[in-house]
Amino acid sequence: MLKKLALCVMSVFFGVCLFLWILTGKWIADGKKPKADGTYEYAIVLGAKVNGETPSLSLQYRLEAALQYAEKYPFVKLVLSGGQGPDELISEAEAMRRYFINHGISEDRLVLEKKSSSTYENIFYSKTLLPPSNKGVTIITSDYHLARARKIAVKLGLETDVVEAETPAVVRLKLITRERLALLKTAVSPE
Repeated sequence: MLKKLALCVMSVFFGVCLFLWILTGKWIADGKKPKADGTYEYAIVLGAKVNGETPSLSLQYRLEAALQYAEKYPFVKLVLSGGQGPDELISEAEAMRRYFINHGISEDRLVLEKKSSSTYENIFYSKTLLPPSNKGVTIITSDYHLARARKIAVKLGLETDVVEAETPAVVRLKLITRERLALLKTAVSPE
């Protein structure tokens, strides 16, 4: 009898885990739509680790995607969002600013948000830098990260479209697994 109960409990546990894996996978896929088409005046570029003063590979991929978008839509302003961690010599926003200046993007198109230390704070603080009449933004971040960023933006009253950046292969499995857990947490509470 005890074996049957244990087997039943394990089956339910693995069934719930499989359901949550499929559900969060669908959320990640849905987060990649709609693709940005220049509709919004502002695009928030979400920060990622800076190694000293050098963007990490994840941040580099986000910057490359954002640069392509900025060149295609020269009227779009970029909100560069990311604070400075204890092991970073400059803020993520400053690292991004330097990148865009070095790639010919005018300083007057760049808005820096340097206080955030989480995805929720990225979007919350970035929203405070936008005109009060602004109702929507483009979110530029890693492909796996878009769903959670969009869920947070919606909870903060922003419409969104997206530009997805590739995720470096060396960290893809780790980040996607971690992101699925973060998505479940965000579904319950945006912070």
